Amino acid sequence: MRLSLRQVLRITTGLIVLAAIGAAAVYAQQIWRGGYGYTPPPRFPTANSFAGSFNFCRAMFSSNRREKRGWDTDYPGADLNFSTRLSELTKADVRMEHGTGGEDDSPDAVVVRLTDDALFQCPYIVMEDAGTAYFTPPEISRFRAYLLKGGFAFVSDYHGQLAKEQFDEEIGRVLPPGQYPIVELPISHAIFRTLFEVKKVPQMASIQSWRRSRGDNIERWNFERAPATARGIADEKGRLMVVMYHNTDLPDGWEREAEDPDYFFHYSPDAYAVGINTVLYAMSH
Repeated sequence: MRLSLRQVLRITTGLIVLAAIGAAAVYAQQIWRGGYGYTPPPRFPTANSFAGSFNFCRAMFSSNRREKRGWDTDYPGADLNFSTRLSELTKADVRMEHGTGGEDDSPDAVVVRLTDDALFQCPYIVMEDAGTAYFTPPEISRFRAYLLKGGFAFVSDYHGQLAKEQFDEEIGRVLPPGQYPIVELPISHAIFRTLFEVKKVPQMASIQSWRRSRGDNIERWNFERAPATARGIADEKGRLMVVMYHNTDLPDGWEREAEDPDYFFHYSPDAYAVGINTVLYAMSH
């Protein structure tokens, strides 16, 4: 019998709860249960971070205005929970950092500046609230080099026409559209069936907007109430370098999965399906 991702996550979550009750949870089953409003300092890579395993890398970038929190939106919960689920649902060797003082191990999810040498150790980076980005010349130069050398950027959680136009303009300074045009990704694209079959780009709001609106999928900056879209930028050989999921807050489906059961079961399976498919596609192409 083949289980859907929604069924797998339901079973896995049940096992996590039972394990927690029995005080026997293993490191790969630790789901972050933080709260809204607190962001710890960025955790930059250490000398031990990159050792041939998967590290979730979040890009730190400059912004010129505020919608959400900028580069650290949903940090660190989305990063930690996604890494945990990736280790459970695939055979990916996710890098763990050993706890101290009896604490459990946790994923070695790191933050990298676009100007850091460590960026080039990350085959995959996540960018949130990217519709507020305003790259500095050094960021543009290094980001372009990173992408053309084989890097991949997953862009999500930016909403509305203003954010779309701003990020399109900024990524166009990195990858000139005359040479690297932005294209729509049809649902038939291989990225949507790398592991799980995704039948449509899921549209989801942050848990705060979802609660305020009593269940609306539309984030509050999406004044046009436009649908979620998936677009990409490829190099000359057709390798996708940037994938942009606009008008959908996929990382909140990762970060908030332990906060509200209704939100989890409504959004998290689809958010993980798209996220895991994307990272597997990026790592294999």
